[in-house]
Amino acid sequence: MASGLVSRSLSKVRAMVTGAGGKNGEPSEKVLARIRRQLKECAEGLGGEVSTRLRAGRLAETYLSLDDAGRIAFLRMIALEFGPDPEKIAKAHEAYQAAVGTERQWDAEAQLRAAMRSSRIRILTQFNAIPQGVKFLVDLRADLLRFLEQHKELKSLDRELEARLTAWFDVGFLELTRLTWNSPAALLEKIVQYEAVHEIQSWRDLKNRLGSDRRCYAFFHPRMPQEPLIFVEVALMEELADNVQKLLDENAPAADTGRATTAIFYSISATQEGLRGVSFGNFLLKRVLDDLKRDFPKLDTFATLSPIPGLVRWASKHPDKVAAAFTEADWKRLAAIGIESPDSERLKPVLAGSHEWVADRPLARALRDPLLRVAAAYLLSGRRDSKAIDPVARFHLGNGARIERLNWLADTSDKGLDQSWGIMVNYLYDPDRIVTNVETFAASGEIDAAAGVKRLARR
Repeated sequence: MASGLVSRSLSKVRAMVTGAGGKNGEPSEKVLARIRRQLKECAEGLGGEVSTRLRAGRLAETYLSLDDAGRIAFLRMIALEFGPDPEKIAKAHEAYQAAVGTERQWDAEAQLRAAMRSSRIRILTQFNAIPQGVKFLVDLRADLLRFLEQHKELKSLDRELEARLTAWFDVGFLELTRLTWNSPAALLEKIVQYEAVHEIQSWRDLKNRLGSDRRCYAFFHPRMPQEPLIFVEVALMEELADNVQKLLDENAPAADTGRATTAIFYSISATQEGLRGVSFGNFLLKRVLDDLKRDFPKLDTFATLSPIPGLVRWASKHPDKVAAAFTEADWKRLAAIGIESPDSERLKPVLAGSHEWVADRPLARALRDPLLRVAAAYLLSGRRDSKAIDPVARFHLGNGARIERLNWLADTSDKGLDQSWGIMVNYLYDPDRIVTNVETFAASGEIDAAAGVKRLARR
């Protein structure tokens, strides 16, 4: 019954809001006044379950009916008008300070916490009462993240919503599911839609990625059962992979899983922008690793074949790092094919991100060693705010992986060449070193890397 009431209410609100625009695309003053009244009702939390659902449903439908200008006005209203009362906080803090060391301290502490709790939290929490309410809040935060750069005043609302989502999406609530070719078609379409590393070209491509020598696992939240939150694609092999085109070749025969010793995580895609900052990728890898070891006891190597998305961009901003990577021997090899300096008309397009050089085999061979050195320097010393600058590196290093190997021309797609001259990296997850690596990386930023990678970076 309550669900029917909510549905009828949403239809009425849609009709009221449609066409009610004001200046610059913002809602009219009449609509803003109605929104403000509804928000106040939510903040006060009056009535029972049905009233709560009706209020939250009206607000959600109102929000979804607005364009960006209207949504910004809606969010600014929550952020600026429903925060904690500074006077109440000051009085509660004064009372707490006076009570420290007395039997009244704990009551005063509770009162201070209550004073600091904003009405924004009550408003956000009430959306949980409606169907698809959790998904609505995830999408609302995606909007917030888009608007933040131009509207810093929304930061407080974003922090509170991120904190709520972090609690609601605790890994203990998430369900790990293996996806197969027999999974519901709507779910497989989501995998195609959300794949962020290596675009799925066709249904045949997807079927290949779900074949007998492959595995695909995803985390789901009970309140978003048809929306994968993050998923990982795995290839079962006999050795480290060094080329993603070979790995994704639809015509290649399936590997014998009975002989597989290596699990290659070749794509990890987070699907919900609104969950940025809510970390559960590391738990996904640990759960998948345990699942694989149970099903394939011969597996003893767990690694990735990962992109290096910021390499070319970083190199373009640090020409000194690129120049330092070229040795005298490199210049002799380049001189032998007619390239005397970095200003050569054959070399400049490479460093600028051109793709044509890949077909020039002598040039590609001559560039292999110096560009691998640039990649090693980027991964081991590239920093932003004392953290590894590459986002994929931060993820894997933060989860305890080691930089194991760099692979030349491992991804010759346009995207691979644009990002990293086609270079890819294997991050190795050694169960005996994961905990130590996590602690060391978190404490000092120190990166675990194989000797060969370190030698490349030392040049």
